[in-house]
Amino acid sequence: MDKKVSKLSILTKGIIKENPVLVLLLGTCPTLATTSSAINGVGMGISATAVLICSNIVISLLRKIIPDKVRIPCYIVVIAGFVTVVQLLLQAFVPSLYASLGLFIPLIVVNCIILGRAEMFASKNNPFDSALDGIGMGLGFTLALGVMGLIREFIGCGTAFDIPIQTFLPGMGIFNLAPGGFFVFGILVAFVNYVTKGKALKGKSFGCEGCAMAAMCGGARKEKECEKGAEA
Repeated sequence: MDKKVSKLSILTKGIIKENPVLVLLLGTCPTLATTSSAINGVGMGISATAVLICSNIVISLLRKIIPDKVRIPCYIVVIAGFVTVVQLLLQAFVPSLYASLGLFIPLIVVNCIILGRAEMFASKNNPFDSALDGIGMGLGFTLALGVMGLIREFIGCGTAFDIPIQTFLPGMGIFNLAPGGFFVFGILVAFVNYVTKGKALKGKSFGCEGCAMAAMCGGARKEKECEKGAEA
């Protein structure tokens, strides 16, 4: 029973409790840039989810083989391979979406959500759990981008997934621009904070140790050295 609960928690934590966008505040660049419409947001989310699941599985399988000193370059090579596959599939089967997302498809390679999960989870857990983590985090990422894109598209153009919903009021074009993206993003973060009564955000440290990328830079090490020096 405990194993089932733990598997379920791995799968669902990324949706609300540890949502990579609305709680961990990772991947905000593609979030703000690709959510001018619901289709673009969902498309970006699904693309990143596919890369996240596949890279998590492969990195988990290779975790005991990859030398510690070169693990980050190896992770990037694995992720880049899957990003290339996704990019070619979009270009072949969904050219309109590929054209809309543009540069942000290849930039999935350096998306801090994917690199962070590779470093913090896939490199320390078995392939099945890593796949569940990828699915959960991907769902959370896609849900956040889809909802944000839907809100911006509806208020800005009066449509939802390019389907006209309301035509009697003019759209507020600012929601299709960067200021509207920041506004909707802030509202959604505040909404998640309200619904969870602050537990999701309070449960995360915003220092180096709470950062998903801490192990990939020297920040956490320097922070610990400072703490030791202060104690001395």
